[in-house]
Amino acid sequence: VQLQASGGGLVQAGGSLRLSCAASGRTFSNYAMGWFRQAPGKEREFVAAINWDDNGTYVTDSVKGRFTISRDNAQNTLYLQMNSLKSEDTAVYYCAATRGDGVYHRPGSYAYWGQGTQVTVSS
Repeated sequence: VQLQASGGGLVQAGGSLRLSCAASGRTFSNYAMGWFRQAPGKEREFVAAINWDDNGTYVTDSVKGRFTISRDNAQNTLYLQMNSLKSEDTAVYYCAATRGDGVYHRPGSYAYWGQGTQVTVSS
């Protein structure tokens, strides 16, 4: 499966962005999906994950209550709604896909990765 992330940009602290990840090449609903991010000089970290049929999600504590992961299997698209953005959310955001029935938070669990989209939050 090929993944294309988009929707990043420059936003002021407290603002919102919605990231999208368009999937192609395979049946999107066969894949569990996740969002990760990587800030300069830091390791890639887990943000949020969702199972194949949108009835299971998991978000990391630092974004809980601010970020929401969702998917539209009919449109082959994964989303990350980001509200109340903080400067520490600044990073390149990556979407990822893996075959499986669960919700996965480790980068090593994912076989397919998008190219990343930059999110910059100014304080």
